[in-house]
Amino acid sequence: MRSPIVLLPACVNQIGAHPYHTAQLKYVAAVATGAGATPLIVPALGEQTDFDALLDLADGIMLTGSPSNVHASLYGESVLDESLPQDAARDATTLPLIRAAVRRGIPLLAICRGFQEVNVAMGGTLHQAVHQVAGMADHREQKGQPLEQQYALAHRVLLEPAGHLTQMLGGVSEIMVNSLHGQGVKQLAPGLAVEARADDGLVEAYRVADAAGFTLAVQWHPEWRLQENPDSMKLFHAFGEACRIYKEGRGGVP
Repeated sequence: MRSPIVLLPACVNQIGAHPYHTAQLKYVAAVATGAGATPLIVPALGEQTDFDALLDLADGIMLTGSPSNVHASLYGESVLDESLPQDAARDATTLPLIRAAVRRGIPLLAICRGFQEVNVAMGGTLHQAVHQVAGMADHREQKGQPLEQQYALAHRVLLEPAGHLTQMLGGVSEIMVNSLHGQGVKQLAPGLAVEARADDGLVEAYRVADAAGFTLAVQWHPEWRLQENPDSMKLFHAFGEACRIYKEGRGGVP
């Protein structure tokens, strides 16, 4: 039997004189290694995207992190810091893709920017600068440090006792995670259920409560050195199993 196909929507980045569709190797490798699936990078074409064609092909979708932010206009605000990177093409691709995937029950795993995209796609809002919100910690990495330090475990998250993530990770009540984000959930979208919070109360994981298929969004980066982290391996394994079940349920091609 063929492996499940997992779509990874790309970012648009300027490299030298030309713009490129890009996806970081660590995300692609995590889908292949952790989920046992075949990653398929999808260009950020916005309205030119044939969403039905993509979703007919997909057994799962993973939304990656990115240096860029979801544009604030998409949740009714003005951009506070114009120096921060934006990616309008990715926004125009991922937000409708998310809503269509949830309607179809296609397994969905969202990481960092992807976590924020799902909340906005479903009607939620974001803190544009979590560190400027009273009572909130600074969840950003120190960009001048080596990557090993930027992605090091930074704080704990407290899991919901009856949550899907708790069951996925074997019944634990908390885990340690890395932290590399400046933005975060302000208002959780209707229909989303919290799966984990940081000590300052910031939502760190959630699911679509009534989704027909696997949906999980996490603010941290489980793809980083995946095989060195048992919790991350369990998360990606559960996603891969959900993709296989979806493929079999729709009569996947051998």
